[in-house]
Amino acid sequence: YTKNLNYFIFLLFYPPSSSNILLLIFLFRVCPQPTMLIFNNTTSSSSNFLLTAFPGLERAHVWISIPVCCLYIIALLGNSMIFLITIIDQNLHKPMYYFLSMLSVVDLCLTITTLPTVLGVLWFHAQEISFKACLIQMFFLHAFSCLESSVLVAMAFDRFMAICNPLKYATVLTDMMVLVIVLVVCIRQVLFSSPVVVAIQTLSFYGGQELSHPFCYHPDVIKYTRSNSWFSSFCGMFLLFYMNATDLLFILFSYVLILRTVLNTVTPKQQQKALSTCVCHICAVTVFYMPMLSLSLAHRLFRSTPRVLCSTLANIYLLLPPVLNPIIYSLKTKTIRQAMFQLLRSKCSQGRHVRGLRGRRD
Repeated sequence: YTKNLNYFIFLLFYPPSSSNILLLIFLFRVCPQPTMLIFNNTTSSSSNFLLTAFPGLERAHVWISIPVCCLYIIALLGNSMIFLITIIDQNLHKPMYYFLSMLSVVDLCLTITTLPTVLGVLWFHAQEISFKACLIQMFFLHAFSCLESSVLVAMAFDRFMAICNPLKYATVLTDMMVLVIVLVVCIRQVLFSSPVVVAIQTLSFYGGQELSHPFCYHPDVIKYTRSNSWFSSFCGMFLLFYMNATDLLFILFSYVLILRTVLNTVTPKQQQKALSTCVCHICAVTVFYMPMLSLSLAHRLFRSTPRVLCSTLANIYLLLPPVLNPIIYSLKTKTIRQAMFQLLRSKCSQGRHVRGLRGRRD
């Protein structure tokens, strides 16, 4: 547009003659490169990336943002509710609900990490993100994702102790032991995530590259390095397959032992009661690991995967667990459901009492 405007101004003030036409042809042949450089420098810096949400569906971003925004609201309210009732209700001060509240906190942090960029791209078309902001978001995104995997392992250990060793459950999983498990999980995450961030900081990237997601995802960002990115890519693969795959194997091994213990029980009623306490955790594991593995395989193994499919898998991977976990646990766990209803009733009664006092004063 700037080039055409310059040509229009030139023809407006200088009448067409043979010399002016030659000069205009010279400008047309020479000026495009400097003009394009200026345009690129003003729109996107060399150290920035461009975020995308559902490539090819840019005109429908406003309509797509409506269900996405509803999912974010459900995730924020649901996880906040579970965390709140776990703190308030004394009956929920048990290891199982401690781990559940930690899962809700991780889901809240994971939701807040991607919320600004996702809604920024969908609502305001704010695609540009600096390298430092991208690095920070990428660190927290992968840190909370791996942290959720570790919390699911802790919840599997809780179910294993409750079903396979019920007599030792209270003596092993004390409040101090739960605190130690939480600290170990957090320290483990920091130790394994820091080398990836340090390795990425030493790399140089091609600026102005368009990413496949409305957030910074390591396999997506690492494709645009100028230098050899084998170390950072190796760290990312190691982090994925060592931490998440190890966690998944530990969960599967725990459920093999749980299933063996349940099948050895005499009555079918006791078998059903024991397995019913594991249904919520099995659903949470499935909802978390299936989209994560699908997205990782789509990025690393299937290079020709359509970008719309990658973007859809990424949004499912980040939104599905925070949305479904509160719904699953509130529907399948009677204690959580009763605590929610009790909290809502107390809030409604307080609201009526306040309105009654205001009416008396008036």
